[in-house]
Parts: sequence; structure tokens; C-alpha cells
Amino acid sequence: MIEEIRISSLGVIDASTLELGPGLTVITGETGAGKTMIVTALGLLLGGRSDSGAVRVGARAARVEGVVATGDLPALVAAVEEAGGEVEDHRVVLARNVSAEGRSRAFVGGAGVPVSALAAVAEPLVAVHGQSDQHRLLQPRAQRSALDRFGGAPLAALTESWTGLFDRLRAVETELEDVVTHARERAREADLLRFGLGEVEAVSPEPGEEEQLGAEETRLGFADTLRTAAEQAREALSSEDGAPDALATTSAARTALEAVREHDPEAGALADRLAEVTYLLSDVAADVAGYASRIDVDPARLAGVSERRAALTALTRKYGDTVEEVLAWAERSAARLLELDGTDERIEQLRGEQAGLREQLSEAAERLTAARRAAAEQLAEEVTAELGLLAMPHARLAISVHQHETGAPAEGDPQPGAPLHVGGRWLRYARSGVDEVEMLLAANTGSEPRPLHKGASGGELSRVMLALEVALAGTSPVPTFVFDEVDAGVGGAAAVEVGRRLAQLARNAQVLVVTHLPQVAAYADRHVVVRKSQDGTVTSSGLTLLDEAAREVELSRMMAGMAGSDTAVAHARELLEVAQPARALG
Repeated sequence: MIEEIRISSLGVIDASTLELGPGLTVITGETGAGKTMIVTALGLLLGGRSDSGAVRVGARAARVEGVVATGDLPALVAAVEEAGGEVEDHRVVLARNVSAEGRSRAFVGGAGVPVSALAAVAEPLVAVHGQSDQHRLLQPRAQRSALDRFGGAPLAALTESWTGLFDRLRAVETELEDVVTHARERAREADLLRFGLGEVEAVSPEPGEEEQLGAEETRLGFADTLRTAAEQAREALSSEDGAPDALATTSAARTALEAVREHDPEAGALADRLAEVTYLLSDVAADVAGYASRIDVDPARLAGVSERRAALTALTRKYGDTVEEVLAWAERSAARLLELDGTDERIEQLRGEQAGLREQLSEAAERLTAARRAAAEQLAEEVTAELGLLAMPHARLAISVHQHETGAPAEGDPQPGAPLHVGGRWLRYARSGVDEVEMLLAANTGSEPRPLHKGASGGELSRVMLALEVALAGTSPVPTFVFDEVDAGVGGAAAVEVGRRLAQLARNAQVLVVTHLPQVAAYADRHVVVRKSQDGTVTSSGLTLLDEAAREVELSRMMAGMAGSDTAVAHARELLEVAQPARALG
């Protein structure tokens, strides 16, 4: 529930605060005083489009703040926290700034957010019904949407089921069309993949093989050089021809130091170290000799290694920079080839799925149509009853749920969007179903129902729309309803009934009404007047909460066009007394 709205520099309103509460709140005032600015402010809080022209002349920016109680709205608390805002004392502040240059900023719980985020948080809180909604509800799509909303959860479940099947059918038909259309391209792709996989399979590369072959090729290519170097190293370490070598020289040094060991311990230590060197040199000499004996000049092996490396290079030039990448390509391509080779099977599978989905859609269409017709009958009865209470006792609302029948599709596989066979008929269908919904009004006894925009005068249409909104309001989960002069064109006894119906609606929801009818204003639990003052060239408006005495004066002004008339005040007092028992808060 909205507890307070603070407005500054918006239109003719300089700075005003509107305190709200449960029940019915009406806003009245002279023409041009700025009543509709309240609805404009709410629109900004709901994330509506901003208009720099709405900023008060001379002001840098307009600002609207709304204080919302979150006690019974856990979803609102979650949405605020998700947006980065905070809820304090079970209340959250929503705000919107619009600069004179057209820039707009939004805030949720103190956190700056995109306007779309403000809309996501605030839109579920308020349902705004204005004269523009009358034109909207004249559209068939809006009438079908209103009927579905009235149908509640059962109808919503059927609609959701239909939508899911419809979306799945569209996806299947899109894929089927793609597979059939591109069958030739898929065959060419399969041939290319098959050729590439054959090349990879013929070589059968192994991970790490490229590096191993490179090292072996280098070793084989320099075999003579490596063996000569090894022989020279072995001769230097341990000569077979008796020439001076490292082992002989080291042994001589050790013998010399061993001879004087007893004269100096340090000389003995050096002799021990030379003994270790001698052992190491012996081991190295043996290893070098073994290395030299293992080096073979094998031209055939060298040719084989070079040929293998060339085959690997051919693969990496086509399918990847490394052998590992070539193997990864082969794995992906094998999976893709299986998919491409299964094109015919896939086409048959998709056609079978298409036929199954169309059959399910046909059954879902029958269930959805039946539910809509039941809801249409109930809604028509409720609106007709409401019209009787709104001084249209002979009016009757009818809601037609019909379909557009067309010819059977050509034989063979149905093309995307082909008519759906439902109950022995071929019908057009869309994401909303096979149904077209139209609301019809018979304004007088014996007259035939006609479309709303043809069968109702301006005043009658206003009452029909109000009756429809009251009937639909009971199905809406929003806690606050705003009606912006939906009573236009209504007067007399019908206006009294409009006020009574709004008061009844306010028993279960917060209702805010902008009105020019005293009969409606009399049923309010809270009456706010917008007063206009003029100071030279600047006009400003303020909001004033009226007490009972002030309400009599305001109602007399609304009835007689002037305040202070004794007769008008008496009529206003009588009107308030009549409305008192029916007020939402008593």
C-alpha cells in the first residue's frame, strides 16, 4: 500500500505531499488545478516515460517520491533487495527525478537504479485505469487479455500450457525447415569432414609424437658428428693408445699427495678428493664409450622419421597448429559427422514431433476455448449486473469467443503456420491460441449486441468500462487501484452508483480516484482537493486534506460551480449522509 506521495516541481505543482491510507481517496479540484499531475507522478514512479515538458517552469528538475508499506508484500521486499535498495521499518522509498533537459534518474530504497528496474519493482503495486484504458480495451487483443486475467489461475495454466506447446512447435518447424532447406549443404559438409577424418586416421598421430620425432631426426642427421665427438671425449678421458689422458693425470696427482699424507692432514684430504674425481672420471669415460658405441648411422630410419614428420606437418597445416589440436578437431568433426549422417533420420524425427505437437495443440486449443467461454459467460454476467447498478438496468454485455476458420492445408507435410485441425475444423492460430475475443453491448432491451465502439454512447461506454474494471479488479493481485476520471460522461443517479461501486472495491484494496463528480467524491474515506493559487506570472497548486466541513464546501462547489451557496451546501451535506453507510471504512 502507498502511504505517501511527495511531489515537487511537477507541472503546476510546486511542492506538495499526498498522504494516503486504506479505503477510497478522491482528488478533486477546479479544471487546470493539476489533478492529473497526481496520476502523472504515479506514472513516473511506475517507470513510465519521462517528459521534460512536465518540469515546472523555472525549476531545474521535477521529483516524485513514494513511500510504500511492505508489510504484506514479501515479493516487493525481495525485489527491492535484489535492486540493491534497503527496506527500513517495513517501508521503502521509491523516487524519480526528471531534469529540465530531459535526463531521468530512478531510485529504489536509496539505491540508484535504471528506470527499467524501478518499473520492475513498482509496476506490480499499482493498476492505473484512465480514459486512455477505455480506448485500449476496445482493442480485441486487450479484450482477450482482460478475459484471460479474469479467468484466474486455471485459465492462466491452460494459456501457459498452450504457449509452451506453441513455442516448441515453432522451434521444431524452424529446425525442420532449416534441415530440409540445407540438406545439400549438409551433404557437402559431411563429405569434407569424412575426407579430413580419413586423412587423420591414415596418419594416426599420437599426442607428443611431433616433439619426439623432431629430436630423433636431429640426432640421426648428425650421427657422424656425434660419434666423432664421443670418441674424442673418450680418448681424452681414457686413452687406448697410451696417450696422456685425464685419468692418468688425475691418478698421478693423487699418488703424489698420498706420498706426503703422513706429513700433513690437508694433503691427505686433497688426495681423498682426487680419489673421488678418479672414480667419477672412470664412470664418465665408461658412459661416453657406451654412448659412442650406440650411435649408428641409419639412413633408412632417418628417411622414415622425416617422412612421418612431413605427414604430421600436412595435418597441422589443415586441421590445427599442433597434433593435440588436430586430434581435438577430429573428435569434434566425428560428432558433427554423426549428426550430418543422421539428417534423414532427423527429418523423420522432427516430422513425427511436429505431428505430435500439432495434435497436442489441437487438444490444448479445445480446452483453452472451453475455459475462455466459461470465463466469458461469468464475466459477462458480472459486468451486466454491475451495469444494472450503474443505472443501465436494461443493458447486457456479451463476450464472443470465436475462431477464424480457413481451408485445409495442401496434402503432405504441413508448412509452418499451417491451419490447425481442431474439432473437425481448420482454424488459424497464434501464440495466444485459436480464439478471438470480442465484447458486445446491447444497451437496451430487444437490441442486438454490437461491438463496444459501435453500441455505446460516451457516457454508456464510461460506465461499461468502469463496470468491467470493477469486475476485473477482483482478479488483480495489485494492492492499489488508480482511476483517472473514468466516470467522465456519467451523471445523476449513475454517478451515485459509480461512487458506491468504487467504495465497495475499496473495502479490499487501496483506491485512488481523480474525479469531477460530487456523487463519487461523497463516498470517499479521504478527500483531497487540489487548489490553485496565482502570484503574478507564477501559478502553483497544492494538496489539502479536507475535514467534514471543508468537504461540504468542496462538494457544493462541484455541484453548483460556486462555494458558499446554502442550497448547494445542504445538498452536499445530504449527499455525504447518504454515502456514509457505504464507505469502505464506515
